[in-house]
Amino acid sequence: MTKLKIGVVGAGSIAKKRHLLEYADNDQVEVVAICDINEKRAKEMAEKFGISKVYTNYHELLKEELDAVSVCTPNYLHAPVSVAALKAGKHVLCEKPMATSQEEAEQMIAVAEKSGKMLMIGHNQRFVESHKQAREWIAEGKLGKIFSFRTAFGHPGPEAWSADGASSWFFKKEEAFIGAMGDLGVHKTDLIRYILGEEMTEVAAMVETSSKKADVDDNAVLLLKTESGIIGTLAASWSYKGKEDNSTVIYAENGVLRLEDDETYSVVFHKHDGTKEQLSLGQIQSNEEDAQVSTGVIDHFVESILTGNAPLVTGYEGMKSLQVILAAIQSNETKQIVKL
Repeated sequence: MTKLKIGVVGAGSIAKKRHLLEYADNDQVEVVAICDINEKRAKEMAEKFGISKVYTNYHELLKEELDAVSVCTPNYLHAPVSVAALKAGKHVLCEKPMATSQEEAEQMIAVAEKSGKMLMIGHNQRFVESHKQAREWIAEGKLGKIFSFRTAFGHPGPEAWSADGASSWFFKKEEAFIGAMGDLGVHKTDLIRYILGEEMTEVAAMVETSSKKADVDDNAVLLLKTESGIIGTLAASWSYKGKEDNSTVIYAENGVLRLEDDETYSVVFHKHDGTKEQLSLGQIQSNEEDAQVSTGVIDHFVESILTGNAPLVTGYEGMKSLQVILAAIQSNETKQIVKL
């Protein structure tokens, strides 16, 4: 079987700890080229993962005969690199948030459609088993009417995880665009849309920089309303100094569903009648440990290319999740509720 030829743009932590590892575990692909403006870092990754070609200019990498490209750059380069790759006839897996504006997101989608190539956004929370179970139960009516939710993603910050530590691009507005809300919050906007099967219609937000010396946010709390009138909160933070929080709670007619909120059981359904249902569906991936759990993103991307089926997280899906974050920025600036 001929393997798909992959190029990776960006050789930082997300490439090292997610994309390159998961491509290496997939026997249907071969990573043949890697690019980073930090040539030393690109060469280190090439040596570690047996990649034959190293570039410092992504336009040069795109001249290679590649089937697909992973975009693992700082946020401000997501759209330019993705657009260039799509125009060069490559399928694209782009990290989140997909872009820094509505216009960029729309351009990425339009170019993907014109090129006939696939654009997938790396929203990995959809592939977590507990989240898939919740979506299924809600869709089949097991929880009854949904009243409210709260979802959070918080940890001490990207310093320990990012390749550049405290001097990382994550803290620079011109490269990151937004802080914890783009790093973590966009994960949860995508997750809530996916689990509930509904779009958000109203967003109110308070966004602060309180724990970091940075010109981007490190604490954000959003109040969200869905098209059917479900209201809930979303918290994104780089200031949770203790254990990482990556939990979601759904409050419904038939009880309370807790996801990734218990150390033993990834799904706990506290039923209205006083009984509870508990499932241990495996561990959610975390930045806290070296033993990484596969995200499922790479395998899904590869399978989508090989089958020709649309991926679970299309460019359009990525854009709908980005819109919530853009609305949160607007809400914080205007001190108004923003309608989507």
